[in-house]
Amino acid sequence: MENPLLTESACPYGAPQFDKIRNEHYLPAFKAGIEEAKAEIDSIVNNPEAPSFENTIEALEYSGRTLDRVSGIFYNIMEADTDEQMQAIAEEISPLMTEYSMYVSLNKPLFERVKAVYLMKDSLDLAQDQKRLLEETYKSFARNGANLSDEDKAVYSKYAEELSLATLQFSKNVLAATNAYTLHITDSTDLAGLPGYVVDMAAMAAKEKGLDGWVITLDYPSFGPFMKYSDVRNLRKDVYMAYMTRSVGGEFDNTGIVRKIVDLRIKMSELLGYDTYAAYALENKMAKNQETVEKFLEELLQPSLPYARREVAEILAFAKAHGFEDDELKSWDFSYWSEKYKEAEYSLNDEQLKPYFRLEDCINAVFGLAGRLYGLTFEEIHNVPVYHKDVKVYDVKDADGRHMALFYADFFPRPGKSGGAWMTAFREQCIYKGVEERPFISIVTNFTKPTETAPSLLTHGEFTTLLHEFGHSLHGILAEGRYSSLTGTSVPRDFVELPSQIMENWAYEPEYLDTFAKDYRTGEVIPDSLITKIEASKNFLAGYSQVRQLQYGIMDMAWHTLKSMPAEGTVEFEKKTMAPVDVMPEVPGTAFSPTFSHIFAGGYAAGYYSYKWAEVLEADAFSLFKEKGIFNKDVAKSFRDNILSKGSSEDVSVLYKRFRGHDPKPEALMEKLGLTGE
Repeated sequence: MENPLLTESACPYGAPQFDKIRNEHYLPAFKAGIEEAKAEIDSIVNNPEAPSFENTIEALEYSGRTLDRVSGIFYNIMEADTDEQMQAIAEEISPLMTEYSMYVSLNKPLFERVKAVYLMKDSLDLAQDQKRLLEETYKSFARNGANLSDEDKAVYSKYAEELSLATLQFSKNVLAATNAYTLHITDSTDLAGLPGYVVDMAAMAAKEKGLDGWVITLDYPSFGPFMKYSDVRNLRKDVYMAYMTRSVGGEFDNTGIVRKIVDLRIKMSELLGYDTYAAYALENKMAKNQETVEKFLEELLQPSLPYARREVAEILAFAKAHGFEDDELKSWDFSYWSEKYKEAEYSLNDEQLKPYFRLEDCINAVFGLAGRLYGLTFEEIHNVPVYHKDVKVYDVKDADGRHMALFYADFFPRPGKSGGAWMTAFREQCIYKGVEERPFISIVTNFTKPTETAPSLLTHGEFTTLLHEFGHSLHGILAEGRYSSLTGTSVPRDFVELPSQIMENWAYEPEYLDTFAKDYRTGEVIPDSLITKIEASKNFLAGYSQVRQLQYGIMDMAWHTLKSMPAEGTVEFEKKTMAPVDVMPEVPGTAFSPTFSHIFAGGYAAGYYSYKWAEVLEADAFSLFKEKGIFNKDVAKSFRDNILSKGSSEDVSVLYKRFRGHDPKPEALMEKLGLTGE
């Protein structure tokens, strides 16, 4: 059969042929891609000519293009629109991909050629990006076991295969556990406190499941508002407990898988000569080492904890003054009472703001911002196939009309979709055989679907999320370079969040909000009084929110600085680690590690601190926009030229300094959050 994953695409710009791709095409395509990639590796190894940058390093960079294309499609659809058949295929592919990865990284004659070129690097007349590619290629081999003995290579390969399967199982369990739970409400009195949009969404969820009444799920657009607004405390507790025990015990238990993943990472890093997995993972990051990260987390945590504890006490005092009878707030109370407090303190709630943030208007506003800053235009096109009917595709052009990217947008939740929001790419930017290939960039979110009575309306927080993921997208869209491994978002984890997090700042700028935030029912522009409240409430619970983020970073480092497995189980180890930094009472039996996909299935292991690290970068970077003007073309051009277009073609610390004129200043974040002084 003709395989659309292996044939040249007739779609515009060579876009994936989603209209033709079926599950049965994936396995043959992976096998063909691996076979072709191995043949390309063999031709590099067997080249009779002396090793050179072109015939070894560059040839290696461009090898496996078919496999990259197939992987780029399969693994992205696995997250956005999976089913049991795809999950089974993923498990079958996993050992094949691991074996291929080892075929390259543990290939002795290949490494000898790479090493030969590396050793003569000072005598080669290489451009900056070529020098960087040579250094990164050599380091990658060394960090993936090329210097191991044959015996240790075999052990390393075995561990790598086990780790790949374990992370797959982790993801599968989280998705299945999330989908397995529903709160079925049949008595309308149990809807007390829920805004109309939440009730409508719950009614639609029930209808989709063939049920009467209303259904609350653990998908965040359902779970989050329910915890924030439901007046029915025992139901909030039920939903909270379901959410926080999703993969703790039961059919979709991840507690043992967490330990297995951590144990394998300890063993692999030990084989490679590192004290801990964190030492291995941080070597290539801006932070460089465990000590720097722990010092960084501590320096943010200590001044933030008093603020967080005071905020919790203020919410408790408010709750007690309004009829709450317990002596402490439980975790299922905090979101509810803090929302009530916010409403009383700032006269502001999501229900007031949502009419001004219709999804279509928000999309146009985000595109408009990219136009004002970088000269980009986004035109929706209908001649490019999509993998699901909800997905939209846009042709992105630069100010001079040059095609920059295809941009795929997938906004609504569905059973086969992972929770949260992310940016990814079906194809990265590069120049191959003298011809530039522009990227296929995608953002995936889980925003509220339109209902029978209202369009899709975002909370202000969701609009901020849209800006965040769009910032990642710009990093991919504006990529310029020869080598895809050095362009776009192929940068250290603690730098990759800078382009995304800096974009969030515009969500609070009146000068920007005035341009698009209109009541979808009346066309009324968002009043200045509401914008003032948004600005005033910007740092509401800033201490608490900062501590929550730091707790995730601390937990991540606790798992990945272990030298051997602790005697305690997963839940107990988490409780012990969190006890000194908790600002809420412990809830027995709950844990977030078993669903902490970022570190156990998403590439952020020993790297979750990077969100806060990047917040320091963006607070410092955005202060230049504030100084010169939030739409200043010169600042935007410098940010594009030095950050967005460069990828990691140079050391990112150098790139940042070139943009900002100095190293990042941590105090910029504390000032931005209002966590300085008493």
